[in-house]
Amino acid sequence: MASDPKVHSFEEVNKHNKTKDCWLVISGKVYDVTPFMDDHPGGDEVLLSATGKDATDDFEDVGHSDSAREMMDKYYIGDIDTSTVPRRRTYVPPQQAAYNPDKTPEFVIKILQFLVPLLILGLAFVVRHYTKEK
Repeated sequence: MASDPKVHSFEEVNKHNKTKDCWLVISGKVYDVTPFMDDHPGGDEVLLSATGKDATDDFEDVGHSDSAREMMDKYYIGDIDTSTVPRRRTYVPPQQAAYNPDKTPEFVIKILQFLVPLLILGLAFVVRHYTKEK
């Protein structure tokens, strides 16, 4: 590791999101994993999907070995400026339709959906009854 680590902004790290130029943020540190892209056991897609965000949770969820953690030292290029990392987005539920207390249109449609087939069936029986030869 460098004795005086460089501090990178999140915007700068976010620009390095390609196979030939890939930086990751893990536990407040920045890693240039470009040379490791072809050797990563999970493939380069896994590393690319971790760009543009704090990849600490992704890294920890996998349960990397001690040797994998030691290997990270050679890819370390500096620290992240934590004030530039965007906060996690909070879930905002979708807007619900306004409450309609009388529900007149929905009620009418439901009644018609029930009555129209009954009326057609009744009409069919009436036509059948009167057109039947006696």
